[in-house]
Amino acid sequence: MMKATEIRSCYIGPQISPEQFITEHFFLYLITGSITAYDGDKEYKIRAGDYGIVRRNHLVKYNKKPNDDKKFEKVVIIFDQEFLKTFNRQYKYETVNPKSKNAIIRLNNNYLVENFIQSLNPYFNNNGTINPDFSNIKRSELLLILLNNNPELANIFFDFGIPEKIDIEAFMNKNYKFNTSIERFAYLTGRSLSAFKRDFEKVFNDTPSHWLVQKRLQEAHFLIEKKDKKPSDIYLDLGFEDLSHFSFAFKKLFGHTPKDLTERKKKISS
Repeated sequence: MMKATEIRSCYIGPQISPEQFITEHFFLYLITGSITAYDGDKEYKIRAGDYGIVRRNHLVKYNKKPNDDKKFEKVVIIFDQEFLKTFNRQYKYETVNPKSKNAIIRLNNNYLVENFIQSLNPYFNNNGTINPDFSNIKRSELLLILLNNNPELANIFFDFGIPEKIDIEAFMNKNYKFNTSIERFAYLTGRSLSAFKRDFEKVFNDTPSHWLVQKRLQEAHFLIEKKDKKPSDIYLDLGFEDLSHFSFAFKKLFGHTPKDLTERKKKISS
């Protein structure tokens, strides 16, 4: 029998967005290395041999760590909406409102899933990808295995609705660290862009863009001053794309750079 470690990292299905907004459900099987993921509420530790479902319409950020041999390998299989609708026209699963709100659903080890991962090996072509002719066949096979072992997943996979209108204040205070667009925030709160901006100003007395920057910078100041965090270690986690932009915005708000704050703390403590 082939070992799972013989499988190369691969994606099966359409490409997913690289941003922190999850546009489609996908199955993740981690072969080597580890992942720390965060969804605004909860942190997930994913290790080699773990697998589960990452859900669409959620915000997730993650850090990947290779193993001791500098390897990081995974299998990602995308269950996009078009594929799921076609699948359910054939199998007709009934659904109710899903109970779980978690962005990542861990699945218990099952020999059928393990055998499925091993079965992918013969389908790799010369450039290390799965032949497109077999993609839907293998995706359907995995989906049937998952639903057989976890029937409640039908409530997640075959819920094709859009997010309902939710409390904008609670949502933004939970998710302000995510580097995603205002349009995405609007969608996830169940609003059009114009309605989101209007409701946002009523709640926060500010525009979304300005509030997000101020909120992230205030958190940065707290982490540097009170938690002794290094600016280079926190700017990405707070939704800034590069360190120079973070430093410029920080100085504009507080009158000094993050480095100045760090140096001042060192002088005080020495």
